[in-house]
Amino acid sequence: MSADQDRERLRSIALLVAAEVAALSTWFAANAAMGQIKQHYALGPFHEALLTSSVQAGYVVGTLVSAILTLPDRLDLRRMFFICALVAAATTAALAFLPPTSPLAPALRFVTGASMAGLYPVGMAMVATWARSDLGLLIGILVGALTFGSATPHLAASLSGVDWRATVLASAVGALIAAILVRFVTLGPNRAKAPPFRLSNALQGWRNKALRQANFGYFGHMWELYAMWAWIPAYLAASFASRYGAAPPIDAHLAAFLVIATGALGAFAGGWYADRLGRTLVTSAAMIVSGACCLAIGFAYGGPVWLVMVVAIVWGVSVIADSAQFSASVAELSEDSLRGSMLTLQTSIGFALTLVSIHLMPYVVELVGWRYAFCALAIGPALGVVAMLRLRAMPEAAKLAGGRR
Repeated sequence: MSADQDRERLRSIALLVAAEVAALSTWFAANAAMGQIKQHYALGPFHEALLTSSVQAGYVVGTLVSAILTLPDRLDLRRMFFICALVAAATTAALAFLPPTSPLAPALRFVTGASMAGLYPVGMAMVATWARSDLGLLIGILVGALTFGSATPHLAASLSGVDWRATVLASAVGALIAAILVRFVTLGPNRAKAPPFRLSNALQGWRNKALRQANFGYFGHMWELYAMWAWIPAYLAASFASRYGAAPPIDAHLAAFLVIATGALGAFAGGWYADRLGRTLVTSAAMIVSGACCLAIGFAYGGPVWLVMVVAIVWGVSVIADSAQFSASVAELSEDSLRGSMLTLQTSIGFALTLVSIHLMPYVVELVGWRYAFCALAIGPALGVVAMLRLRAMPEAAKLAGGRR
């Protein structure tokens, strides 16, 4: 690349990362505001989980439709991102003007989730157009942006005296800013000719054996990730209250922000090491650590704040360190002309699994308490490690990270 192309590459990637941080703050806007909402409204465990899982359900439907129609490989990616960011901004802002107990609230969250189908996987497809030998790092940076963006509502919620509507509206403004930023992003040279529309294209992720194992690894990872992100604030609040009563040394929302946001460092590091050491190695190592944290975090419950936070932050870093590398693996194992659709299909099925694990958690907590509740999530990374080691043994794994499996 010329010096001008290098500058354009850095500028576009930086703008795209900023747009992802801003837009994806809408994902957990209602979840972060839940503490304040529950002070004014009576929400049962099902309705509380519904405000989070409806976003996941919308995302699943949006990505499934997008993948079946191969929209990311046939439409202008920047325009798709722009429109979806505007929809996310509008539906999130509308939430602030409704009582959270209204049936329209989950419906709005569903539409917000559907709009994410044009933000997260489309962002990955956009950044992949600028990849050289650093695809893992580039997608890792983007996933780091998603991680930080998902954490920011918790930071807003930690500010004393802030009404829950302000938290929601701040996220809506973020999505609006993202829509503006993406208009200034340019795409890189790694673009393939759009494929003809065939419904069978969406089945490539299952027919290709190597892609199937990469997807299975991702599914195990997703069983754990969003349930952890959704319920770690409640765990922290309960743990701090158990030991310190009404005056914990750190606000639970601020603690949740630190736990989730530091995961961005894990995403960056995972990308850097995966490009150099291999994707299956890094993903397997990350899932072993995060799976161990699923088991260990319960035994820190009610302990001193430093112990709880150390285990939670290690978990927050390791639970996301591998995420981008599943996407990078799919991008490298897919046909160039179907890369966007395969990424979208991967996330669609992965997020469908999060619907189960997110809704499962409050019932597990009620049954066995916080000390053992997160153990149910360790199943995902355990199965994910098996899938990635199987992929490592396949000859197709030589396509990963320039031959570094």
